Amino acid sequence: MLSLFQRKRVSVAPAPSPAPAIDLPKGLLRPEAAAALLATPRRQKLLEHIWQRTSLSRRQFATLYRAPLERYAELVQQFPASENHHHAYPGGMLDHGLEIVAYSLKLRQSHLLPIGASPENQAAQAEAWTAAVAYAALLHDIGKIAVDLHVELADGNTWHPWHGPLHQPYRFRYRDDREYRLHSAATGLLYRQLLDRQVLDWLSGYPALWAPLLYVLAGQYEHAGILGELVVQADRASVAQELGGDPARAMAAPKHALQRKLLDGLRYLLKEELKLNQPEASDGWLTEDALWLVSKTVSDKLRAHLLSQGIDGIPANNTAVFNVLQDHGMLQPTPDDKAVWRATVTSPSGWSHSFTLLRIAPALIWESGQRPTPFAGTVVIDVAPAAKDTDAFVPPAAIATKPAAEGQEPKRWEESGDIAAQAPPPASPAMPDAMEDMLAMVGMGDPPDVSHNEQADTANTSAARSEAPMPTMAVTSPTSPVSTAIAAPPPLSARPSGEHFMEWLRQGIALRKLIINDAKALVHTVSDTAYLVSPGVFQRYAQEHPQVGMLAKQESQQDWQWVQKRFERVQLHRKHPNGLNIWASEVTGPRKSRRLHGYLLQDPHLLFTEVPPNNPYLSLI
Repeated sequence: MLSLFQRKRVSVAPAPSPAPAIDLPKGLLRPEAAAALLATPRRQKLLEHIWQRTSLSRRQFATLYRAPLERYAELVQQFPASENHHHAYPGGMLDHGLEIVAYSLKLRQSHLLPIGASPENQAAQAEAWTAAVAYAALLHDIGKIAVDLHVELADGNTWHPWHGPLHQPYRFRYRDDREYRLHSAATGLLYRQLLDRQVLDWLSGYPALWAPLLYVLAGQYEHAGILGELVVQADRASVAQELGGDPARAMAAPKHALQRKLLDGLRYLLKEELKLNQPEASDGWLTEDALWLVSKTVSDKLRAHLLSQGIDGIPANNTAVFNVLQDHGMLQPTPDDKAVWRATVTSPSGWSHSFTLLRIAPALIWESGQRPTPFAGTVVIDVAPAAKDTDAFVPPAAIATKPAAEGQEPKRWEESGDIAAQAPPPASPAMPDAMEDMLAMVGMGDPPDVSHNEQADTANTSAARSEAPMPTMAVTSPTSPVSTAIAAPPPLSARPSGEHFMEWLRQGIALRKLIINDAKALVHTVSDTAYLVSPGVFQRYAQEHPQVGMLAKQESQQDWQWVQKRFERVQLHRKHPNGLNIWASEVTGPRKSRRLHGYLLQDPHLLFTEVPPNNPYLSLI
């Protein structure tokens, strides 16, 4: 808790003041204080990005993040990050450190950690994991100043970083005999220079986190699990940006990482949700040589499951999902290399029906000896060609959703979150300024017809409804350096509704399934309240809850429109004086701008325990 940092500490002699400002002999550099080193506009912007991704108050941020960053700055001074590769200029080590922390925190927002823990446990550990990701990223290269550089002080003595920050003019050179990989092992010499005992006491209270953090600090990334992967991936992004590449591509995971997510998702569905070998309508059938799954059912449920795990960028088009599964070797193709088969299923009781199916090798799902009993009936492949991506008949066990519009370009399945040790992807020509990443809004589609929506809005005259903020819990440990209020995951009701949408939204933000104030965010803070991007946020909810499609179809609406109308009925949003609901906003960068449309909440505490700062790149029109 924060009060630990206000308790009496062991007194430490004040550090000597830097040398007075006098002309230095050629080749010597003057050590600077952290405030001066971090004062450049670019570094200030990086610090702001880091703060916005921590969900902490300024005081908490100063304790957990600003202090280690300032210690890092004073330790690395004007050292480059490499001699002839990336960030090979004075101050490059500091720039690289700030960049990799910013990238790692961005990546961390797409993960629920620790993996496999309950939502309550993930919420309780959220701040510790976020801090550990940042520390691991910041420290990953710091060993270079201990083993790659020879630093000589003005008085002729050699400086080593374990002596503490520099306090007299210095010069440096790269050692000719340096060993490239030694710097990872040297991190252990220096991490106590940045992290004090209160922080280490706090982090050591989380065993699932503590072990991978120690592995990272020892340079053993192969044993550090997701923590090591996030650091390596963020490092790759920072290097790609410095060398003229595209950080977005550098942060994209290799194919095998996506394959693992797809496979894990299918295994989970088969264990927990999909029903096999039912006497009549079923989600799939297991024969001696193949697992047959109803194509639309598995696509809808796989999409919903992965979205619920915080994995973004999943295409709404079933055909695109089938193509991704086939591209990653998950499906056995038809003789004409298609993903979808048509076959007739006949049960022992005589029930029979034709389906469009996906064919999967059983060995891909079950270990030897764990495979369920095969279907007692038959699955006979039809001669007729399979439909595009939907079934003429969807069994009761399946939940239907609206297929993508004809001619719609399938969205690329975004591969983020995992990493493999491989060479960075080829560089792309131009990388926009960091401020312009807000202009890359994806996953929202084109803005709706605002005039049509607002006319429909005025017809909605349901009574205003008040809703108290949902309960919060203080996330602490006996040795926690901060006490952070995080929303306790509310129990989600079973049936989609406006209230359910708000519960889902708040829980998604609390558990970082939904990021805010980011290029891909569907929720921003504008005018000191929450701004919900339309139709993107409603489309995301509908994709994650396939049953919305059936409810919307009954009312001849698109699924996202059905959600939008239910949200309006709970009357939690701010209206224009003329009664219209939609607010336009502008995303502004140094060279271009874009307009968004969305809803403003009356009370931001409906979503946030502590309201984040306004997005500096968005403004209401």
